[in-house]
Amino acid sequence: MPSSHSGVESICISGVTGGSQQLTLLEAEISLTGKDWHEHPIVTGPDAPCILGIDYLRRGYFKDPKGYRWAFGIAALEEVEQLSTLPGLSEDPSVVGSLKVEEQRVPIATKTVHRRQYRTNRDSLVPIHQLIRRLESQKVISKTHSPFNSPIWPVRKPNGEWRLTVDYRGLNEVTPAMSAAVPDMLELQYELESKAAKWYATIDIANAFFSIPIAPECRPQFAFTWRGIQYTWNRLPQGWKHSSTICHRLVHTALEKGGAPEHLQFIDDIIVWGDTAEEVFEKGEKVIEILLKAGFAIKRQKVKGPGREIQFLGIKWQDGRRHIPMEVINKITAMAPPTTKKETQSFLGAVGFWRMHIPNYSLIVSPLYHVTRKKNDFKWGPEQQQAFEQIKQEITQAVALGPVRTGQEIKNVLYTAAGENGPSWSLWQRAHGESRGRPLGFWSRGYKGSEANYTLTEKEILAAYEGIRAASEVVGTETQLLLAPRLPVLGWMFKGKAPSTHHATDATWSKWVALITQRARIGNLDPPGLVEMIMNWPESKDAGMSPEQEVKRAEEAPPYNELPEEEKRYALFTDGSCRIVGKHRRWKAAVWHPTRETTEAVEGQGESSQFAEVKAIQLALEIAEREKWPRLYIYTDSWVMASALWMWLQQWKQNNWQRKGKPIWAAEVWQDIAARVENLVVKVRHVDAHIPKSRATDEHQHNQQADQAAKIEVAQVDLDWQRKGELFIARWAHETSGHQGRDATYRWARDRGVDLTIDTIAEIIHGCETCAAIKQAKRVKPQRNEDRWMKYKYGEAWQIDYITLPQTRQGKRHVLTMVEATTGWLETYPVSHATARNTILGLEERVLWRHGTPERIESDNGTHFRNNLINAWAEEHGIEWVYHIPYH
Repeated sequence: MPSSHSGVESICISGVTGGSQQLTLLEAEISLTGKDWHEHPIVTGPDAPCILGIDYLRRGYFKDPKGYRWAFGIAALEEVEQLSTLPGLSEDPSVVGSLKVEEQRVPIATKTVHRRQYRTNRDSLVPIHQLIRRLESQKVISKTHSPFNSPIWPVRKPNGEWRLTVDYRGLNEVTPAMSAAVPDMLELQYELESKAAKWYATIDIANAFFSIPIAPECRPQFAFTWRGIQYTWNRLPQGWKHSSTICHRLVHTALEKGGAPEHLQFIDDIIVWGDTAEEVFEKGEKVIEILLKAGFAIKRQKVKGPGREIQFLGIKWQDGRRHIPMEVINKITAMAPPTTKKETQSFLGAVGFWRMHIPNYSLIVSPLYHVTRKKNDFKWGPEQQQAFEQIKQEITQAVALGPVRTGQEIKNVLYTAAGENGPSWSLWQRAHGESRGRPLGFWSRGYKGSEANYTLTEKEILAAYEGIRAASEVVGTETQLLLAPRLPVLGWMFKGKAPSTHHATDATWSKWVALITQRARIGNLDPPGLVEMIMNWPESKDAGMSPEQEVKRAEEAPPYNELPEEEKRYALFTDGSCRIVGKHRRWKAAVWHPTRETTEAVEGQGESSQFAEVKAIQLALEIAEREKWPRLYIYTDSWVMASALWMWLQQWKQNNWQRKGKPIWAAEVWQDIAARVENLVVKVRHVDAHIPKSRATDEHQHNQQADQAAKIEVAQVDLDWQRKGELFIARWAHETSGHQGRDATYRWARDRGVDLTIDTIAEIIHGCETCAAIKQAKRVKPQRNEDRWMKYKYGEAWQIDYITLPQTRQGKRHVLTMVEATTGWLETYPVSHATARNTILGLEERVLWRHGTPERIESDNGTHFRNNLINAWAEEHGIEWVYHIPYH
């Protein structure tokens, strides 16, 4: 019967790798011999052959061309002794152990934190009440009277049960830090992947946190209230910032003292592996014996294996390969299209964990991320629906990753590509005889900030840079890596090739060069490094690069300390500076000769410190030419000067000393430098000027000498004029920045390229009449701060303000802070701009929706608070808005 026949009843068949296919069920007459015909259901479809079930096939047999008869049936399962049959494991789902260690002295909060209980999920009330009674009977918690208090935060487990956690966010903020010892989950995955094991077993400790006793003096800070009774934890609580670290350390110590076999541990989850079931059983039995002896409890149903496949850290492991579990695939594919931003974020969280299994993940889900942004309204359109369906389809077809193999015959191939919307890369391992090999991971991301404006060359280098970083985490840095980009990358790094124009900063280029050249071992393949093989090479041999774009890069000079003694006489250190003296700008360029310990300098007026740096390079070349040196080693602490001599000089010359149609800065000086470089071997090195004295070498000390030589000395009369100029600029900076404090004004001026001293700013602030008025207004308070809130209940009065922080990747520069007046509870809302609209959005989302409508809000009188939009909103909600501290 042709496979184009279809039935009425629809059916889905899933394979062991996670793939699935929609087929139909069809009643048909079937015969294996051609004689006896029977009606029987078969599975078929337009794109699949007819499939007979084993329930029918087991009736007959198959005779191959050699005459052998093969019966149809199901192979018997291998009999394997399971760890769950061991004695000492508990059947009690609520069992709690008691670790045989001294009571733990944990970090104590630096100040008292008291947070009232907020409204909880109604479904959790009865289960949590029963859980608290059980924990009290197990002496995990006990009644107490404490000035501390934190609200309960019930969490529903995947199996429907409830976990008692406490919202310790307030306590965590005032708890001293301690060294974190919990391993990174991704590193654990890479390590387990490298084992390429055949059999696995996992052990999950029951209520591990509740098994660890706490010293009595540390317990009051963990207090919480339930139904009018205050309790505290006698054992390590869940939700506290250091619980995971302490638990992981104690479990690790117990296993180490007991001589546990090779294993991996993540807090209270342990996995063992081996080549045979017997080997894994012995290892698992030893681990269980050690844990039970230490005082931990283990539930029987939480012990799995030995098995050829197992779940650990939420991932299915089989033959050293990472698979997406079938229940995860079914859960994701069953999800309905989101109807809100929160539902979209939940969906992205579910699929995002598996992004390494999905090529071009970022590109696929980009429309979904678009609707989750706060600045965008939720609009689910055809683009989002297509992305939603495509990512679900990709999940069902996702391939397994790994295992990480080693050996001379294994080739690690990194494929990189710079797409229109972002870079992507994938890592594969290929053994002898394999055409493409096995994937180890797929990565992708969108362009960030100015990366979208990069040239094609820069985007390809960016993709290679990100790919090499990711690959090094998977296979390490001591293995050979075959780099397969679309355009050559190493050529620009080592052969002095670079595009004629570029948009990435000098620091970014230096970062790219440093990683890629280090990973490439500069051609040394012992140990093996990075080898480039060009893929998808364009038809044009030059790949779109004209001869003008092929730029020779100057050779880098070695560190001064590594120069032979006879070569040090050809080394010069350069620097330049600029200073405003009176009403004029003066510059000075200096060159320091380390072997002669002499200085030469030139000075002038009307130019910048960068111009002085260029003149210092020119002066160094003049000295070498005058002394008839065969070569010159230039050492400078300016990245701009080093990069110009390395990459830009020939480029500027080919472009007629112009950039984007405009003359470059100091063009005449650079032309003179270029003419001198043609007749002299010049090597340049950048010196890090910001290094601790304890690590300073002769190179850094000589750089300091050049810096001292470039400083400008002025007469006392000039100093008087300069002092007046500094005071004038400091007064302008202080007033323009909004009458901020000393340090804030200093940072404001520094960020805008104005060099002021702390003492000068302090002098201006001391004589500022506006600042004096503000201080006086702050001193005059009608009543004590704590007394003014006595008449308000929790959530009825709030104080709000905006603070400015460094811009995030999402473009957030300001944070709306909202403090509940009676308790000091803090809510925050990051925004791109401090506007009235963002103020209202922050208050509605963080205050009204969580704590109810307040009676009173206090703020300064900035335009983002005092305007018609705010007034109308406050009047609509019946809120008294009070303006007090003046805004400058």
